[in-house]
Amino acid sequence: QVQLVESGGGLVQTGGSLRLSCVASGFTFGMNTLAWFRQAPGKEREFVSAISASGGITDYSDSVKGRFAISRVNAKSTVYLQMNSLKPEATAVYFCAAIYSSWSGYVGRDQRPYAYWGQGTQVTVSS
Repeated sequence: QVQLVESGGGLVQTGGSLRLSCVASGFTFGMNTLAWFRQAPGKEREFVSAISASGGITDYSDSVKGRFAISRVNAKSTVYLQMNSLKPEATAVYFCAAIYSSWSGYVGRDQRPYAYWGQGTQVTVSS
């Protein structure tokens, strides 16, 4: 059974930091691109960051570039999202997603191909 379980969300003040984790099971983690998406209240889910299966290629949305960092530890089947200098507009539910890729360097912003999704973790940034 495929599972993606996010953790690490919470309430933080503007300028603060949080580290999200997503632990995967039930599939070959090392052959999957992993990504983080978020959905704010009343808005569509949007891309945040992705990391290739090899971990060698990453991608970030313009709104988080330079402040967020994605990483993965394949031996632990875990992907992380370090979020620094948080702003109130980062308030959202953050989802982890995975897609199998035969190309170890693939990263994708389009959420439609991602086959596996977690339940999400709430991040709230107070002003």
